[in-house]
Amino acid sequence: MRAGSAEPVGDRTKRETQREFVLGIDSGGSGVRVALSHGDGPGNGPTWSSPTPAMVGDRGIDAESLLARVEPAAHALLREAGTDRVVAVCVGAAGMATLGDDLRAKLPNALARSFGARRLALAADGVTAYAGALGQRSGAVVAAGTGLIALGALVALPGDTSDDTADGAADDLAGDAAGDARAGGGWRRADGWGHLLGDCGGGAWIGRAGLEAAMRAYDGRDGGSRPLLARLEAVFGPAGELPGKLYPRPDRPAVLASFAPEVGRCAAERDPVADAILRDAARHIAEAAAAVCPDTEGCAVGLTGGLFRMGDPLLVPLRAQLAARLPHARVTEAAGDPLTGAVRIAAALAGDSLRLPVDAALLHVVDVGPAAAKP
Repeated sequence: MRAGSAEPVGDRTKRETQREFVLGIDSGGSGVRVALSHGDGPGNGPTWSSPTPAMVGDRGIDAESLLARVEPAAHALLREAGTDRVVAVCVGAAGMATLGDDLRAKLPNALARSFGARRLALAADGVTAYAGALGQRSGAVVAAGTGLIALGALVALPGDTSDDTADGAADDLAGDAAGDARAGGGWRRADGWGHLLGDCGGGAWIGRAGLEAAMRAYDGRDGGSRPLLARLEAVFGPAGELPGKLYPRPDRPAVLASFAPEVGRCAAERDPVADAILRDAARHIAEAAAAVCPDTEGCAVGLTGGLFRMGDPLLVPLRAQLAARLPHARVTEAAGDPLTGAVRIAAALAGDSLRLPVDAALLHVVDVGPAAAKP
């Protein structure tokens, strides 16, 4: 075609539909997000989100409930892009490691039939958070939203300069080689055990502690906080009615986490009980980071997730805790979020360049046969 001439609309549409697309899915305690992207990287395609999380049943995270949200949304994004298929999909889900049996059993063939994908990754949300925050650099990432998980990996790359800039983290996952994490290989994990057994320092943990302090004030017990009680009643209504509103909810962790910002506001207004809750949270977060961080000088520690938007009431004590526990490490700004990480992993699968450690529970990769994929 001559320079300056217009490309026929039909040819342009055909060329667009032949471009490789990948799909990233992020399922957490606060909802589900979907992103469609060209295979050349994240951030260049449409997205969709819902505040309703996937259901948890007898087999863990319910695959049908997740598919019911994801499939219509993803098909709408594909129509917007002028295509009907993707080459790779990555699903990142909170609880994938411990509650992902139903997802691992049903999602690969279902997503292959629906979208034509031949390569799929089912990842813990901590893995997608790691990929979004650090790409393929060695380091540790704490992902904190409704819950909390920390993951560390020691990745050996020829010529690795351990650059901590956001641009360095944005190099996606296409390193030349990858090593094992720590002595045992793979990932090193801390927490992420859910709001009943762990997730210490996460949004639900902070919110529950704040609500407990409010109820102590309501009863007249020691350890109560009148400012937190006032915020409870402003958000939820009469304190005595809270149990009847909270316990029947299927999304209890998200409801608890919704109160975490109120704890932050009270701490910023110098409520000593709220301040003590956030200092305890900072200690828990730093303990998780220290448990997984490689013992290398200048190791990057990324903080990602909505919890850290709370700002100084949490970040000031957290930075002090990290400096004391990890003097050899450097805290770095996350280059992207877990949805970005899901897209990056899918793009790496499409380009056969995934170098993060594959793990049956944390990062499960499936090559779907032609019979299962969309014709």
